[in-house]
Amino acid sequence: MDAESSYSGSEAPLPETLAERSAALLQRDILTGRLLPDSKLVISDLADSYGIGATPIREGLSRLVAQGLVIAIGQKGFRVAQVSREDLADIIRMRSVIESEALRLSMERGGDEWEAGIVASLHRLKRFAARGPEVFRKEIDSFERVHKAFHTALIAACGSRRMLEQHSALYDQTYRYRHRMLEAIPPLDDFCAEHEDLAELAIARDAEKGGDQLCKHFALTLTTLYPDTPAKIPTHKRR
Repeated sequence: MDAESSYSGSEAPLPETLAERSAALLQRDILTGRLLPDSKLVISDLADSYGIGATPIREGLSRLVAQGLVIAIGQKGFRVAQVSREDLADIIRMRSVIESEALRLSMERGGDEWEAGIVASLHRLKRFAARGPEVFRKEIDSFERVHKAFHTALIAACGSRRMLEQHSALYDQTYRYRHRMLEAIPPLDDFCAEHEDLAELAIARDAEKGGDQLCKHFALTLTTLYPDTPAKIPTHKRR
């Protein structure tokens, strides 16, 4: 799955079927906060807002239930999933387990094409950051596509379709939190240095340091948004 096409930011092309289109529009509005956490999703209102029929809207909502962005409440309809420190910690825990293992597998299996993908995606990320801090706020959807492409490139050679699918879904769930985090522009030198370190460790095939660095990178979102977090997020260790 291509990272840039899977993220449904405002500049990404919308899918062709009505069900896919409704899922993409709903996902975009949930991730960017236009549909607020824990708000009720009334199908008739959504159908009017998006100009799409009720059946495709319902199908789109069901797809987002599987992604963890929407909650189905029995016969009472749908709500946007809540946000909380506990939820973010759980997302990060899952990302740490899945992506550190996917990174290890990619280091074992990846060749020149995998390394080139990492280098190219890092270059795009640094080019984006070089445009200045305000770009993060004004073009956050574009940033997310470039950022997601880098993290996907790190694990692209893992050989597991399910790992890549889980990475994509968990990344999108983290986006709701990172959107709030980026309201305070990060130090761009530190941001680029972190991703350079990840790229270098991956290409050097240093699985232990690379996995640890990846987990620390994920945890930054939690400690930035919830600085009083008492517990360390468990990380995946090689046996």
